[in-house]
Amino acid sequence: MTKTNLITEIWVYLSGSPLLALFITLTAYQIGLIAHQKSKTNPLVNPVAIAVVLVATFIQLFDMPYEKYFQGAQFVHFLLGSATVSLAIPIYKGMGSLKGRSLPLLLALVVGGCVSIGSAVGIAKLLGADHTIVGAFYSKSVTAPIAMGIAERIGTSPTLTAIFAICTGILGSIAAPFVFKVLKIKASWQKGFSMGVGAHGIGASTAFSINIEAGTYASLAMGLHGIVGSVAIPLIYHLFN
Repeated sequence: MTKTNLITEIWVYLSGSPLLALFITLTAYQIGLIAHQKSKTNPLVNPVAIAVVLVATFIQLFDMPYEKYFQGAQFVHFLLGSATVSLAIPIYKGMGSLKGRSLPLLLALVVGGCVSIGSAVGIAKLLGADHTIVGAFYSKSVTAPIAMGIAERIGTSPTLTAIFAICTGILGSIAAPFVFKVLKIKASWQKGFSMGVGAHGIGASTAFSINIEAGTYASLAMGLHGIVGSVAIPLIYHLFN
């Protein structure tokens, strides 16, 4: 058997296995993470954005149906909810630092959540988007696992909602350092909380790269936003639709 035939047989075997999609997903993110570290954590070199582009390119080049890709990627999808719940650990450890900050944090959470929904939905309606896209913009305002559950409750597309939520997280993580610089925000807890509200899980992950305090407050913001949003967003949606 020639080397070419051997490689062909291995590829045929791997392409028929759901583990290929899992391997591609993890490899793509690892490449993005290495690129992010090599760039000295430049916010423009976002590891999640790089991974999304690489995975999308692979699926397109090899004409892999999304359903087949998800057979392998569902293992990562399953861990998404568990990873969200595990953020309760740094929140618990950082509870002592909340003294005297509860009121401004609560205000920031409410204002941030309202602006997130109002700006996205307002722009979508202004541009003439249909009700499916508008509905997804309502629910994308919280982290992806919770957003998909909200989307099912209000009768819009969970897949489209997940796309919008992830894009929000990526763009928020990229833009946040520049916004902090312009507004001269230096306190870690302020950076972290705003990233948790505005950029969800990806923002929380980026906040941990700043320091533990920023990551803790980002986790707190993301968790609280998810809890409040899961109750408030369906009510707001049905109120205005």
